[in-house]
Amino acid sequence: MVPMGEELAAVTGKIADGTALDEQDVRLLVGTRDLLALGTAADDARRRRHADRVSFVQVLDVPMDTAMVEEPLPDQAGEIRVTGRPESVAAAVSAVRAVVARAGAVPVTGFTLADLQGVSGHEAGRLGDALAELRDAGLAVVTEAVVEKLTNPEPVFEVLRESGLTLGCLTLGDAVGETAVPLLRRIATWDSVATVCRSVAPLSRVEPTPPTTGYSDLRQVALARLLVDNIDSIQVDWTRHGPKLAQVALTVGADDVDAVPAVWPDGLGQRRSPREEVRRNIVAAGFVAVRRNGCFEVLDSPDGAARE
Repeated sequence: MVPMGEELAAVTGKIADGTALDEQDVRLLVGTRDLLALGTAADDARRRRHADRVSFVQVLDVPMDTAMVEEPLPDQAGEIRVTGRPESVAAAVSAVRAVVARAGAVPVTGFTLADLQGVSGHEAGRLGDALAELRDAGLAVVTEAVVEKLTNPEPVFEVLRESGLTLGCLTLGDAVGETAVPLLRRIATWDSVATVCRSVAPLSRVEPTPPTTGYSDLRQVALARLLVDNIDSIQVDWTRHGPKLAQVALTVGADDVDAVPAVWPDGLGQRRSPREEVRRNIVAAGFVAVRRNGCFEVLDSPDGAARE
């Protein structure tokens, strides 16, 4: 019998060589409890794609019910994200138009794909019309699509492509542990997903019951990087999951940090701003911090100099 360590090494070797995994390989990856080996393999996989670069984006959330309020926007925002469920396509368009009017060059993103499908009657033609209206109003990116709700994704991806919009990320909803693995494997079968989406956020956006452990969260991040080879980035949420988990997740396959606040409490100096905190955490983990905007466009070069 081949020792488990040698079997796992053989599977991670296949990943490094770009060889397709068979069912036995996947079962071995999913079944191993060796987080160190799994995390090392995932880190190798992310470095082949991104070298030592980790991107982050500072986000200002604007709830739909305050979209019409003309307040100044923070200088550090790299993305203005319209949040909340629209009651109609017209309401979504009005909110986007109002935010775009004061966003300047900062990309405006918003909504979940499921909510936009809902106000479009779950009809592809009406969804396409809604996306076109939102694009014309200035929406740059649809914030997210929940994998659990994408029962027939390819036609939806085609509608997105035709509209000229993309997805910020794919999320797993509230799936954790063993329920998350089939969703990650499902994403890996979607041939055209990379044309409309740049990232997967494998950790739950809601508090699961019972709560997850750090071990299980890091294992899920590592499996996402190893199983989902058709999406460029694995993302963690700075606000939702906190600096400590986000930092460690970077060492087991994650390469993008979402939802870094664009504002910070009064009384904190520049050195304690969210931008400087996330930069320090990324560098402390052994990576180069790269600031981006909501369209995944680089705003700072790796040496920290702002691009014109």
